[in-house]
Formats: sequence, structure tokens, C-alpha cells
Amino acid sequence: MESIQKKQSIKPFFTLLTSIKIPKWALVFGLATSLVTTIVGLLVPLLTRELVDGFSVEALSGGLIAALAAAFIVQAVINGVSIYLLSMVGQRIVAGLRERMWLHLLRLRVGYFDQHASGQTVSRVVNDTGIVRNLITDHFPNFVTGIITIIGAVAILLVLDWKMTLIMMLAVPLTIAIMIPLGRKMAKISRSLQDETAVFTGDVQQTLGEIRLMKSSTAERVEEQRGLSGVQKLYGLGMREAKVYALIGPLMYLVVMVVIVMIIGYGGIRVSEGSMSTGSLVAFLLYLFQIVVPLATFARFFTELQKARGATERIIDILELPREEQHRGIELDITGKTLRLEDVSFAYENGEPVLQGVSFEARPGQKIAFAGPSGGGKTTIFGLIERFYEPTAGTITIGDVPIGDVAIASWRDQIGYVSQESAMMGGTIRANLTYGLPDADSYADEELWRVSRMAYAEEFIASFPDGLDTQVGERGVKLSGGQRQRIAIARAFLRDPKLLMMDEATASLDSQSEGIVGQALGRLMEGRTTLVIAHRLSTIVDADQIVFIEGGRVTGIGNHRELTGKHALYREFAEQQLT
Repeated sequence: MESIQKKQSIKPFFTLLTSIKIPKWALVFGLATSLVTTIVGLLVPLLTRELVDGFSVEALSGGLIAALAAAFIVQAVINGVSIYLLSMVGQRIVAGLRERMWLHLLRLRVGYFDQHASGQTVSRVVNDTGIVRNLITDHFPNFVTGIITIIGAVAILLVLDWKMTLIMMLAVPLTIAIMIPLGRKMAKISRSLQDETAVFTGDVQQTLGEIRLMKSSTAERVEEQRGLSGVQKLYGLGMREAKVYALIGPLMYLVVMVVIVMIIGYGGIRVSEGSMSTGSLVAFLLYLFQIVVPLATFARFFTELQKARGATERIIDILELPREEQHRGIELDITGKTLRLEDVSFAYENGEPVLQGVSFEARPGQKIAFAGPSGGGKTTIFGLIERFYEPTAGTITIGDVPIGDVAIASWRDQIGYVSQESAMMGGTIRANLTYGLPDADSYADEELWRVSRMAYAEEFIASFPDGLDTQVGERGVKLSGGQRQRIAIARAFLRDPKLLMMDEATASLDSQSEGIVGQALGRLMEGRTTLVIAHRLSTIVDADQIVFIEGGRVTGIGNHRELTGKHALYREFAEQQLT
């Protein structure tokens, strides 16, 4: 049963590779030149036999020497061309594989990234595809040329001396008996090694990405131990892999040497009896080496194939995940349309409910605020409206159209999202302002300075020597929290959203920055439908409606005065914060 599963699991590997668009002319021409190389190479032992059997100074004709030299030169040149073309095919397959993975990852739902560390995903794209690349570019060309060489050599040997060829073929079942169990062992070790590499990559990326947290928490010793533990696990698995290789090499060498000794012994007897010429024995040995050398590479090829199969299983797991279809659905202008949530519920994959029966509406131009204890589900509502997640029950509509019927790209293009983290990409201020916009390079400096002015960001950007071309560092670490937030607001101005969502947009700022950012947000909200999450009630007392959420349920809806009068917990929040 296990062997059947093994055979079945190798099929997806080849299916995946053949699904990649490759330069077929390179593959065909590469294989054709390999065939020519093999034919030329197979002529060399026959020419050598003629040279040995008829050896004398007089027999050394210029024609024979020229034929040998030409055979070697042609073989070398054509072999180089063949290896290059087959390597091109391998590189194209791996490049196509990485392209597919990258394009697929960018379209996966947010839920996948909630459950998988980004470092592990990076390892799949880089390390796992690297294993496949090593197989295809380094080992596959040798495997193809080796197969052709072995077939041609065995055919000629059967014609030359079938008895000695059969003696040589006794090594085949012995080699298979060695390779199958070792190959299975290698596959198991390889899967463990790839998984551990992904975990280690994820840990390293997380630690380095949060280096300030690590240092401010004096967690160097903790991270040292975790990192060293990961290194030791990789070392242990690497040594287990080395043991398999250490067994394969000597065992293959032993089998080859036994066959060579048997051939030389039996051939020597045949030569002494006169039933075989010395030249024929030399030719036979040369053909034997033409078979032995590829066989030695086959051992490594099949172990690498086992490793690549394990890597491919993980790649396929990612490629089979459902993805967001950006442009499937209708293009809809949401200007002047009411956003409604009706009896919406949501639970993550573990089944624990986060929202239960949430209903409210946001009319055009209204400011709707969300308040309540932490963990009540306010941010999850934003995630559902952004369509990061799908409701498990209920409907979300814009006008009379379910938002699921609107193309995701069209929907998100009309939403502006400002969060308390004020996420930024590494690069320049200019690149962050235009991030994700079509024709980002076409925006004039005047337009970028205009939105920066509206977001109260013009002054500090102008103070930098490079202005809009100032590098912000990874995740914007070279800027203060207030500066990052104002750039995020300027970016929202540039997008000119119809629906604006703000999640704790001033929660992490000092009082001075909060005042400036608050003014910028006030400008941004003018004339737009706005959804706001805030712990500080002072920022939402002027909201048209306040939705109070506790434990995933809406327990009150109204303006500040109405909720103060009828909602006990909201009144308690207001007394604590506003008096």
C-alpha cells in the first residue's frame, strides 16, 4: 500500500512541471543534441578497438587520429550545447513555478496569512522551489544524457558480447535493491528538513522584523536559545541526510568495482583463450565506464527527486488554495449608496463565533462610529466590509447589491482604510503615497504635495533633504508614528475614496500628533461615508450613529446623547472618559 502511495505522489510532481510553459524548441533541440553527443561518444570505443587490435607505428594513420580527435571535439562542443539548452528548460520551469506561486500568494485570502507565518511562506517560494531548481538544472540534464548513453552503450555491448553484457547487468537489481529503501528514507528526511527550514526562516524573519521589541524587552537570550535550537535541529536533519548520502556513494562504488573486476577477470580469460581480442576488451571497458558514470549520477538524481517531490507537495498545497478573483463580478460606482449589514455573523476556522447577528446601516455622507470593550469584534466588521473574510451568515449590501457580487478590485478601489498601525512599505515617501494606484509614476509632484498639505504632512516632508524621495526604512521605521499616520492620510486623499474606514487612527499618538492627525482626518471625512473605530469617545461624540458592540453582538445604536440615556455600559464609558 505504501509503495502505491509513493507512486501516486510522484505524479503531481511531473504534472506540475509539465504545466509550466517551457521553450519547447530548446527541449527538443537539447535532447536531439544529446542524442548526437551519445552517438559520437559511442563511436569512440569502437575506434579505440580498431586502434588497439591493429596497433603498430605504421597503423597510426592520420585519418584514424583525425577521426578520434574529431569525435572528442564534436562530442565536447555538442555536449556543451545540449547541457546549456536543457538547463535553460530547467531554469524556465522553475521561474514559471515561482511566478505561479508569487501570483497565487498575492491573491490568497487574508485568512491564509492569519494561519501561516510569512517566513514559512517565503521559505516555500525560495527554498522549496530552489530544491526543484537544483533537480532540474543540475541533475536532470545529466539524467537525460545518461539515459541515452546507457541505452546506446548497452545496445552496442549486446552486439559485441552478449555474455559479458549479461554479467554486467547483474548489477542492476542489486543497485535497485539499494536505491529504493534509501530513496524512501531520503524522502522522509527531506520533508522534515524542508518543514524545519520553513519554521527556522519564519522565526528569523519575525525576530529581525521586530528587532526593536526584542531589544527593548532584553529578549536577546531568549531569541539566542530559540535560534540555536533551530540551527541544531537543521544540523541534526542535515547529518541524517549526510548519512544517507554516505551510504549511497560507497555502496554504488562497491557495486561498480565488483562489476569491473568481474568483467576484467572474465574478459582476461576470454582474451587468453583467443575468443576475444584485446581491443574488444578495451572497448567493452570503455563502454562499461560510459554506463557506470551516468549510473553514479542517477543515484544522486533519484535522491534529489525524492527531495523535490516533498517540496512539490507543499508547493501544490499552496497552489490548490482558493484565491480571490479580483475582477470577477460587476463594476459598481458606490457613490450615494447605503451600506447595510443585516444579521451578519462570523467565526474563524476554529469555529469560535466572533460576530453574531450584527445589523446596522451607513447612509451616504454619514459618520458611523463603533465603540465597546476590546475584543468585541469591531475590527472584524472592518475585515468583512473590506472582504478580507466572508460572513458565515447574513448579508452585506451596498445599495441593493450584495458586496460579494461586486468585483473585489472595483470595491476596494473605492475604499480608504486608515489603521492605527499606519502600515508602510520600504521605499520612498513618494512610492508610499502612490502605492497600489494605477500609473503610479504618472503623478506629478504638485499633486503629491497637494495631498500632503491636506494631511498636514507637507511641512515635515519638506524638511527632509530628499523631500518626497526620502527613504522611510522597513515598515517606515525612520518616521515617527504621527508622520506615518499623516502619510497614510495623504495616501487616502490621493485615492479619493467613496467609503472611508478608520481603525483607532489616533490611538497610539501623543497629544500633539493626535491634534494634527485629528485635523487631517476631519478634512478627509468631509463629504464621505465614514466608519470609525475609537476607544476614545471624545473622537466620536459627533458621529451620526454610534454602534456599541459587546462580545460580538450589537447592544445599542444611537447618537451620543441617545446612548448616554439608554445604554448603561456606554454611559459608564462616557463618565470615565468625558468627565
